Amino acid sequence: MMRAEVLWIIETIYLYLPAYAANAAPVLFGGGAPLDGGRIWRDGRALLGSHKTIRGFISGLLVGSAVGVIQMQPLKGFLMTVGAVLGDLAVSFLKRRIGLRPGAPLPIADQLGFIAAAVILSHPVPPTPEIERVAAILAFTIPIHLVTNIFAWLLGLKDEPW
Repeated sequence: MMRAEVLWIIETIYLYLPAYAANAAPVLFGGGAPLDGGRIWRDGRALLGSHKTIRGFISGLLVGSAVGVIQMQPLKGFLMTVGAVLGDLAVSFLKRRIGLRPGAPLPIADQLGFIAAAVILSHPVPPTPEIERVAAILAFTIPIHLVTNIFAWLLGLKDEPW
């Protein structure tokens, strides 16, 4: 790969760093009481499940937003962060609806839920990335998410390697 291509990839990942930070923070700072308060949906299953916690939700919002401030893009960073957190919660909600337990894998949705929502929510705020960067971050996120989850599992930060 040429130097310019590598730099472009690094820049693309950097643009979406608030979403990545928001998604990773709950692994480091989460735990505690479940965000859904143990509520059950009308299908008799948990609303979100035990893996989505108040501490994880708050830490995701704070860490992702802080990254946006550091990048000098506070509004875009905040919207990306909210998108990442809500996208992850939406995937958890979907997983409960189809009968998957907390922590069970749902390939592609697990990897893309947070970043797709972050892209959508932050897209209207300038600077708007070109479509090639949006496509690239969606493609890059699948292997990045898998590799970082394996490392978190090896470090004992996660119960499952996915």
